[in-house]
Amino acid sequence: MVSEQGNRAGMPPFGRVITAMVTPFAPDGRVDYALAERLAVHLVAHGSDGLVLAGTTGESPTLTWEEEYELFRVVKAAVGERAQVLAGTGANSTREAVAATVKAAELGLDGSLQVVPYYNKPPQAGLLAHFRTIAQAVPDFPLMLYNIPGRTGVNLLPETVAALADKEANIVAIKEASGNLEQVAQLRRLAPGVAIYSGDDSLTLPLLALGGVGVVSVASHLVGEKIQHMVQAFFQGQPERAQELYNEMYPLFKALFATTNPIPVKRALELMGWSVGAPRLPLVGADPEVDQILRPVMQALHLLA
Repeated sequence: MVSEQGNRAGMPPFGRVITAMVTPFAPDGRVDYALAERLAVHLVAHGSDGLVLAGTTGESPTLTWEEEYELFRVVKAAVGERAQVLAGTGANSTREAVAATVKAAELGLDGSLQVVPYYNKPPQAGLLAHFRTIAQAVPDFPLMLYNIPGRTGVNLLPETVAALADKEANIVAIKEASGNLEQVAQLRRLAPGVAIYSGDDSLTLPLLALGGVGVVSVASHLVGEKIQHMVQAFFQGQPERAQELYNEMYPLFKALFATTNPIPVKRALELMGWSVGAPRLPLVGADPEVDQILRPVMQALHLLA
Protein backbone atom coordinates (compact mmCIF):
# COMPACT_ATOMS: atom_id res chain seq x y z
CA MET A 1 0.00 0.00 0.00
CA VAL A 2 1.24 3.47 -0.87
CA SER A 3 1.84 5.46 2.26
CA GLU A 4 0.63 9.02 2.83
CA GLN A 5 4.23 10.12 3.31
CA GLY A 6 5.20 8.48 0.04
CA ASN A 7 2.37 10.25 -1.77
CA ARG A 8 3.31 13.66 -0.45
CA ALA A 9 7.08 13.61 -0.24
CA GLY A 10 8.13 11.06 -2.84
CA MET A 11 6.93 10.02 -6.25
CA PRO A 12 3.35 8.71 -6.18
CA PRO A 13 2.61 5.32 -7.74
CA PHE A 14 2.07 6.50 -11.32
CA GLY A 15 3.92 9.82 -11.33
CA ARG A 16 2.47 13.32 -11.08
CA VAL A 17 1.15 14.02 -14.59
CA ILE A 18 -0.63 11.22 -16.43
CA THR A 19 -2.09 11.86 -19.87
CA ALA A 20 -5.41 10.24 -20.66
CA MET A 21 -4.33 9.59 -24.23
CA VAL A 22 -6.60 9.88 -27.25
CA THR A 23 -6.86 6.91 -29.58
CA PRO A 24 -5.77 7.95 -33.09
CA PHE A 25 -7.87 6.70 -35.99
CA ALA A 26 -6.86 6.40 -39.63
CA PRO A 27 -9.14 7.89 -42.35
CA ASP A 28 -10.83 4.50 -42.77
CA GLY A 29 -11.72 4.42 -39.06
CA ARG A 30 -9.22 1.79 -37.96
CA VAL A 31 -6.94 2.41 -34.97
CA ASP A 32 -3.71 4.01 -36.18
CA TYR A 33 -1.25 2.12 -33.99
CA ALA A 34 1.84 3.70 -35.57
CA LEU A 35 0.54 7.18 -34.80
CA ALA A 36 -0.38 6.05 -31.27
CA GLU A 37 3.26 5.03 -30.77
CA ARG A 38 4.54 8.39 -31.99
CA LEU A 39 2.04 10.34 -29.91
CA ALA A 40 2.90 8.34 -26.79
CA VAL A 41 6.62 8.99 -27.24
CA HIS A 42 5.90 12.70 -27.78
CA LEU A 43 3.77 12.96 -24.65
CA VAL A 44 6.38 11.26 -22.50
CA ALA A 45 9.02 13.63 -23.87
CA HIS A 46 6.83 16.63 -23.04
CA GLY A 47 5.82 16.33 -19.42
CA SER A 48 3.89 13.09 -18.99
CA ASP A 49 5.05 10.66 -16.29
CA GLY A 50 2.44 8.17 -17.39
CA LEU A 51 -0.28 7.40 -19.92
CA VAL A 52 -3.78 5.99 -19.58
CA LEU A 53 -4.88 4.05 -22.65
CA ALA A 54 -8.51 3.29 -23.55
CA GLY A 55 -10.02 5.54 -20.93
CA THR A 56 -12.78 8.09 -21.50
CA THR A 57 -10.52 10.26 -23.65
CA GLY A 58 -9.33 7.14 -25.48
CA GLU A 59 -12.92 6.31 -26.52
CA SER A 60 -13.02 2.94 -24.78
CA PRO A 61 -16.79 2.44 -25.38
CA THR A 62 -16.18 2.15 -29.15
CA LEU A 63 -12.97 0.10 -29.07
CA THR A 64 -13.03 -3.69 -29.19
CA TRP A 65 -11.06 -5.58 -26.55
CA GLU A 66 -8.74 -6.82 -29.33
CA GLU A 67 -8.04 -3.22 -30.41
CA GLU A 68 -7.37 -2.24 -26.80
CA TYR A 69 -4.95 -5.11 -26.21
CA GLU A 70 -2.97 -4.24 -29.33
CA LEU A 71 -2.92 -0.58 -28.27
CA PHE A 72 -1.60 -1.57 -24.84
CA ARG A 73 1.11 -3.70 -26.42
CA VAL A 74 2.41 -1.19 -28.96
CA VAL A 75 2.38 1.82 -26.65
CA LYS A 76 4.14 0.00 -23.81
CA ALA A 77 6.77 -1.19 -26.27
CA ALA A 78 7.18 2.37 -27.57
CA VAL A 79 7.75 4.08 -24.21
CA GLY A 80 9.32 1.18 -22.31
CA GLU A 81 10.37 2.07 -18.80
CA ARG A 82 10.31 5.82 -19.45
CA ALA A 83 6.68 6.12 -18.36
CA GLN A 84 3.98 4.25 -16.49
CA VAL A 85 1.36 2.85 -18.86
CA LEU A 86 -2.09 2.13 -17.41
CA ALA A 87 -4.73 0.12 -19.20
CA GLY A 88 -8.34 1.23 -19.09
CA THR A 89 -9.78 -2.19 -18.40
CA GLY A 90 -12.81 -1.26 -16.34
CA ALA A 91 -16.26 -2.38 -17.44
CA ASN A 92 -19.84 -2.59 -16.21
CA SER A 93 -19.45 -6.36 -16.29
CA THR A 94 -17.24 -7.62 -13.49
CA ARG A 95 -16.30 -10.73 -15.48
CA GLU A 96 -15.19 -8.63 -18.46
CA ALA A 97 -13.21 -6.28 -16.25
CA VAL A 98 -11.42 -9.19 -14.60
CA ALA A 99 -10.55 -10.82 -17.93
CA ALA A 100 -9.28 -7.55 -19.44
CA THR A 101 -7.26 -6.66 -16.34
CA VAL A 102 -5.63 -10.08 -16.23
CA LYS A 103 -4.70 -9.60 -19.92
CA ALA A 104 -3.21 -6.15 -19.25
CA ALA A 105 -1.08 -7.60 -16.46
CA GLU A 106 0.09 -10.38 -18.78
CA LEU A 107 1.06 -7.76 -21.38
CA GLY A 108 3.41 -6.16 -18.88
CA LEU A 109 1.60 -2.89 -18.29
CA ASP A 110 2.20 -0.91 -15.12
CA GLY A 111 -1.33 -0.76 -13.81
CA SER A 112 -5.01 -0.49 -14.63
CA LEU A 113 -7.65 2.22 -14.52
CA GLN A 114 -10.93 0.82 -13.17
CA VAL A 115 -13.97 2.94 -13.89
CA VAL A 116 -17.06 2.69 -11.73
CA PRO A 117 -19.52 0.38 -13.53
CA TYR A 118 -21.77 2.50 -15.72
CA TYR A 119 -25.46 2.24 -16.66
CA ASN A 120 -26.36 -0.61 -14.30
CA LYS A 121 -25.96 1.70 -11.25
CA PRO A 122 -24.80 -0.72 -8.55
CA PRO A 123 -25.15 0.24 -4.88
CA GLN A 124 -22.05 0.77 -2.77
CA ALA A 125 -22.09 -2.91 -1.75
CA GLY A 126 -21.98 -3.83 -5.42
CA LEU A 127 -19.08 -1.46 -6.06
CA LEU A 128 -17.23 -2.96 -3.11
CA ALA A 129 -17.70 -6.50 -4.45
CA HIS A 130 -16.90 -5.46 -8.03
CA PHE A 131 -13.57 -3.80 -7.28
CA ARG A 132 -12.62 -6.40 -4.67
CA THR A 133 -13.15 -9.19 -7.22
CA ILE A 134 -10.91 -7.44 -9.76
CA ALA A 135 -8.21 -6.67 -7.20
CA GLN A 136 -8.10 -10.25 -5.96
CA ALA A 137 -7.79 -11.58 -9.51
CA VAL A 138 -4.51 -9.63 -10.01
CA PRO A 139 -3.10 -9.19 -6.47
CA ASP A 140 0.32 -7.94 -7.65
CA PHE A 141 -1.03 -5.53 -10.30
CA PRO A 142 -1.59 -1.89 -9.20
CA LEU A 143 -5.09 -0.50 -9.69
CA MET A 144 -6.38 3.07 -9.94
CA LEU A 145 -10.10 3.46 -9.30
CA TYR A 146 -11.96 5.99 -11.45
CA ASN A 147 -14.87 7.94 -10.01
CA ILE A 148 -16.78 9.97 -12.61
CA PRO A 149 -20.46 10.01 -11.58
CA GLY A 150 -21.39 12.44 -14.35
CA ARG A 151 -20.78 9.63 -16.85
CA THR A 152 -21.46 6.50 -14.81
CA GLY A 153 -24.53 7.58 -12.86
CA VAL A 154 -23.01 6.35 -9.57
CA ASN A 155 -20.77 8.13 -7.07
CA LEU A 156 -18.02 6.01 -5.46
CA LEU A 157 -18.13 7.15 -1.84
CA PRO A 158 -15.00 7.77 0.28
CA GLU A 159 -16.16 5.14 2.79
CA THR A 160 -16.23 2.54 0.03
CA VAL A 161 -12.76 3.48 -1.21
CA ALA A 162 -11.43 3.29 2.35
CA ALA A 163 -12.97 -0.17 2.84
CA LEU A 164 -11.41 -1.39 -0.41
CA ALA A 165 -7.97 0.03 0.30
CA ASP A 166 -8.00 -1.43 3.79
CA LYS A 167 -8.24 -4.99 2.42
CA GLU A 168 -6.79 -4.87 -1.11
CA ALA A 169 -3.15 -3.74 -1.14
CA ASN A 170 -3.05 -3.29 -4.92
CA ILE A 171 -5.73 -0.58 -4.90
CA VAL A 172 -3.22 2.23 -4.71
CA ALA A 173 -4.85 5.26 -6.34
CA ILE A 174 -8.05 6.92 -7.47
CA LYS A 175 -8.86 9.30 -10.30
CA GLU A 176 -11.40 11.64 -8.68
CA ALA A 177 -13.65 13.34 -11.22
CA SER A 178 -16.72 13.96 -9.10
CA GLY A 179 -16.02 17.70 -9.02
CA ASN A 180 -16.76 17.62 -5.28
CA LEU A 181 -13.84 18.98 -3.28
CA GLU A 182 -15.55 18.21 0.03
CA GLN A 183 -15.67 14.58 -1.04
CA VAL A 184 -11.95 14.73 -1.86
CA ALA A 185 -11.24 16.09 1.62
CA GLN A 186 -13.23 13.25 3.18
CA LEU A 187 -11.47 10.72 0.96
CA ARG A 188 -8.06 12.03 2.04
CA ARG A 189 -9.10 11.71 5.69
CA LEU A 190 -10.57 8.20 5.44
CA ALA A 191 -8.07 6.65 3.00
CA PRO A 192 -4.69 8.29 3.71
CA GLY A 193 -2.78 5.59 1.83
CA VAL A 194 -4.60 6.06 -1.48
CA ALA A 195 -2.98 8.43 -3.99
CA ILE A 196 -5.63 10.88 -5.21
CA TYR A 197 -5.32 12.15 -8.77
CA SER A 198 -7.50 14.93 -10.12
CA GLY A 199 -9.72 13.83 -12.97
CA ASP A 200 -10.40 17.44 -13.99
CA ASP A 201 -7.61 19.70 -15.23
CA SER A 202 -9.39 22.77 -13.88
CA LEU A 203 -9.49 21.30 -10.36
CA THR A 204 -5.91 20.04 -10.20
CA LEU A 205 -4.46 22.87 -8.15
CA PRO A 206 -7.28 22.97 -5.56
CA LEU A 207 -7.14 19.19 -5.28
CA LEU A 208 -3.39 19.27 -4.61
CA ALA A 209 -4.08 21.59 -1.69
CA LEU A 210 -6.41 18.92 -0.26
CA GLY A 211 -3.75 16.22 -0.38
CA GLY A 212 -3.88 15.11 -4.01
CA VAL A 213 -0.72 13.91 -5.73
CA GLY A 214 -1.23 14.83 -9.38
CA VAL A 215 -3.59 14.74 -12.34
CA VAL A 216 -4.90 12.41 -15.01
CA SER A 217 -5.01 15.09 -17.65
CA VAL A 218 -6.52 15.85 -21.04
CA ALA A 219 -4.79 19.21 -21.46
CA SER A 220 -1.37 17.57 -21.11
CA HIS A 221 -1.70 16.56 -24.76
CA LEU A 222 -1.02 20.23 -25.45
CA VAL A 223 0.69 21.72 -22.38
CA GLY A 224 2.15 18.74 -20.56
CA GLU A 225 5.38 20.44 -19.59
CA LYS A 226 3.54 23.46 -18.21
CA ILE A 227 1.22 21.25 -16.15
CA GLN A 228 4.25 19.35 -14.85
CA HIS A 229 5.88 22.67 -13.88
CA MET A 230 2.71 23.76 -12.09
CA VAL A 231 2.50 20.56 -10.06
CA GLN A 232 6.21 20.62 -9.24
CA ALA A 233 6.01 24.27 -8.18
CA PHE A 234 3.25 23.38 -5.74
CA PHE A 235 5.25 20.57 -4.15
CA GLN A 236 8.40 22.68 -4.06
CA GLY A 237 6.70 25.31 -1.93
CA GLN A 238 6.10 27.86 -4.70
CA PRO A 239 2.31 28.33 -4.59
CA GLU A 240 2.45 31.72 -6.30
CA ARG A 241 4.25 30.23 -9.31
CA ALA A 242 1.83 27.30 -9.39
CA GLN A 243 -1.10 29.75 -9.35
CA GLU A 244 0.47 31.81 -12.15
CA LEU A 245 0.82 28.75 -14.38
CA TYR A 246 -2.69 27.59 -13.52
CA ASN A 247 -4.13 30.98 -14.48
CA GLU A 248 -2.33 30.84 -17.84
CA MET A 249 -3.77 27.42 -18.64
CA TYR A 250 -7.25 27.82 -17.18
CA PRO A 251 -8.88 29.06 -20.42
CA LEU A 252 -7.51 25.99 -22.20
CA PHE A 253 -8.78 23.68 -19.46
CA LYS A 254 -12.30 25.05 -20.01
CA ALA A 255 -12.07 25.15 -23.83
CA LEU A 256 -11.19 21.45 -23.97
CA PHE A 257 -14.57 20.69 -22.41
CA ALA A 258 -16.61 23.04 -24.61
CA THR A 259 -18.41 19.90 -25.74
CA THR A 260 -18.11 16.19 -25.02
CA ASN A 261 -14.55 14.96 -24.41
CA PRO A 262 -12.56 13.94 -26.51
CA ILE A 263 -14.08 15.97 -29.38
CA PRO A 264 -12.26 19.23 -28.50
CA VAL A 265 -8.87 17.70 -27.66
CA LYS A 266 -8.85 15.70 -30.89
CA ARG A 267 -9.55 18.89 -32.83
CA ALA A 268 -6.87 20.74 -30.85
CA LEU A 269 -4.34 18.05 -31.76
CA GLU A 270 -5.33 18.40 -35.42
CA LEU A 271 -4.70 22.14 -35.16
CA MET A 272 -1.24 21.31 -33.79
CA GLY A 273 -0.50 19.03 -36.73
CA TRP A 274 -1.40 15.64 -35.23
CA SER A 275 -3.77 13.84 -37.61
CA VAL A 276 -5.50 11.76 -34.93
CA GLY A 277 -8.81 11.60 -36.76
CA ALA A 278 -12.32 12.36 -35.63
CA PRO A 279 -13.93 10.37 -32.83
CA ARG A 280 -15.88 7.23 -33.66
CA LEU A 281 -19.65 7.39 -33.78
CA PRO A 282 -21.77 8.14 -31.87
CA LEU A 283 -19.32 10.99 -31.15
CA VAL A 284 -18.66 13.32 -34.06
CA GLY A 285 -15.96 15.74 -35.12
CA ALA A 286 -15.77 19.28 -33.78
CA ASP A 287 -18.16 21.84 -35.26
CA PRO A 288 -17.17 25.45 -36.13
CA GLU A 289 -18.25 26.70 -32.70
CA VAL A 290 -15.64 24.48 -31.02
CA ASP A 291 -13.01 25.89 -33.40
CA GLN A 292 -14.04 29.40 -32.47
CA ILE A 293 -13.47 28.58 -28.81
CA LEU A 294 -10.23 26.64 -29.25
CA ARG A 295 -8.31 28.80 -31.72
CA PRO A 296 -7.93 32.01 -29.69
CA VAL A 297 -7.05 30.09 -26.54
CA MET A 298 -4.46 28.00 -28.36
CA GLN A 299 -3.08 31.05 -30.12
CA ALA A 300 -2.59 32.82 -26.79
CA LEU A 301 -0.52 29.83 -25.62
CA HIS A 302 1.39 29.63 -28.94
CA LEU A 303 0.04 26.16 -29.66
CA LEU A 304 -1.21 26.49 -33.22
CA ALA A 305 0.81 24.71 -35.90
